[in-house]
Formats: sequence, structure tokens, C-alpha cells
Amino acid sequence: MTPVRVAVLGGGRSSEHEVSLASAASVAAGLRVAGHDVQEVTITRDGVWRLRGSEAISLEPGRGFPGADVVFPVLHGPFGEDGTVQGLLECLGVAYVGAGVQASALCMDKVVFKELMASAGVPQVGYRAVRAARVAREPDAVVRELAALGLPVFVKPARLGSSVGIVRVEEEGGLGAALLEALAHDPLAIVEAAATGLEVECSVLGNDEPVASEPGEILLAAGAGGWYDYEAKYTPGGMQLVVPARIGEAARERVRELAVEVFTRVGCSGLARVDFFVDGEQVLVNELNTMPGFTETSVFGALFAASGIPYPELLDQLVALALERYAALAAYRF
Repeated sequence: MTPVRVAVLGGGRSSEHEVSLASAASVAAGLRVAGHDVQEVTITRDGVWRLRGSEAISLEPGRGFPGADVVFPVLHGPFGEDGTVQGLLECLGVAYVGAGVQASALCMDKVVFKELMASAGVPQVGYRAVRAARVAREPDAVVRELAALGLPVFVKPARLGSSVGIVRVEEEGGLGAALLEALAHDPLAIVEAAATGLEVECSVLGNDEPVASEPGEILLAAGAGGWYDYEAKYTPGGMQLVVPARIGEAARERVRELAVEVFTRVGCSGLARVDFFVDGEQVLVNELNTMPGFTETSVFGALFAASGIPYPELLDQLVALALERYAALAAYRF
């Protein structure tokens, strides 16, 4: 596409600040390779937006983003991937990469996402939502109810990513401490039954006619702890992405079909990565990430690279999709 001016946002207020900075730096470099004029904007941990470490920038509703035609919010977690920044960009009146306000908020909340999938009959693991107020009021009753899921279970903050605050619980006696850990990050936690089979991920690209990548399999390094935790994700050599995933043809097509269905059902645009558990021909949806890790070797880009779309070209397409979506929505009077 014709080169445009792109503002890349990185950092942010969430616990995924450092991961976001790494993703944003990679995106900025890839966009420059694709020929675009890039400005890098860092959002500090206290929420101040700075252009390359200089003075804070000023934003005015309805006036677009200074010096940019498109904004690429490479932000992970709360205050960035949850609809808050997307709402700000809508108020500015600027095209931006990725999901809109509603889809961002919906997918950030694992409980709301799973409830929507359940209502649509999408296959997924068993789960329970747990609120901090109830744990404080009747902790023993909560633990008894969660034990019905079976063991092991995964206890997670409901609205964080990158495996932050997640605890795998092998014995019922560990549930209380795991809940306290998750609820230290978020007043809402989700407890999921462990799934058998392989952990498989599939990337999605597009707006109204999304396409799915070749699925890949997460293979953990020896001694990684037995599950895909923060260290396995971000420690060099902690995991290996096997593409194509070592699953049968029927399961492969089911993964790709469900990835597109879930992307469409929640109203995503631009991009997403959908995570699955696959056991034989059984395919279960785990979650959808609207702004997954975005370095050149991260799963989202690696899966499309294996599907024939190199990283700079992938970024170029995402910028084009952002402009396409912005122009399409501008045609409505609302």
C-alpha cells in the first residue's frame, strides 16, 4: 500500500508494560521496513504519553492524532487492550489497528468472553467466575464449589494477559492461596478446569472477511514447569512453536473454522490470536487475544509467516485494514 504516517503506542499502565515495549519496538521496525513513516509513542507506567521520551504530547478530541494517519496501539492488558485506549482513539477521530471498543472490552474479560461462547454453544473447558467480595465473605463455600471442577485447575485474574497472576492448583488445599494471588491483580478471577491434549494457537487477519493462519502447537522446553506460564512465554528457549501443529487434518480445519467464527462472533477487526486445546479430534476454545505479543518471533506473526505472509507485509496489511475499517464506519451516520 501507499506509505502512510503511523503512530506506534507501547508501554502502558498494566503489568504487561515491558512486554508491550518489546512488541512496539518490533512493530515500529517492521513498519519502517514496509516503507511507512513511523513515530514511536511511549505510555509511561503512570499513564503519560510521550513521543520518544520527550515532553508529553497533547491530544484534542476530534482533531485526530498529531502527525499520524493511523495509530497502532501495541498495548497489552488493562488500560490499553481493554477498550479504554480504543475509546480515546475513537474520540480523537483517527484510524487505528485492531479491535474496536466493544470487542476489546469483551475479549479482555475472560468471564464475559466465556459466557458469550457458552451461549453460542462454542466448545470450551469448564470454568467458574469468582469475585473478591464473595471470597472475603464465604471463602470455604467458594473452595468447595471450585473443587467440583476437578483437579488440577488454573486460577487466573479475569482481565490480565501474558499469564500474569496465574496459578496451577494440584490440590484442593492450594485453592485459597491461588485465589488470593489472582484477586491481588483483579477483583474478578476465573477458575478453569485443566484440559487434556495439545495447546494450539491460530492467528486471524481481516475485517469483514477474516482468514485464519496455519495452526501452530506450543511445545514447552524440558523443565518449563508443565504449562505455558509467564517464564515459558518470555524466557528464551522456554517454548517452541511447532508449525504446522501435530494434529489431524479434521482437527486442523476445525481450529481454523472456530478461530474465524469466534473472531466474527465477538466483532473483532484487524487481528487476533485464538488459543485452543486439541485432543484427537476434540477442539476446545480457550481464549482470544485482540493484541497478542507482536515481536517478529511472537506466535501471531510467526504463524502468518509460516502461512506465507512475511512480518513487514503483515504489518502493512494491518495498517490497510485499519484505514479500510475507518472509512467504512465513516459512511454511517450513527
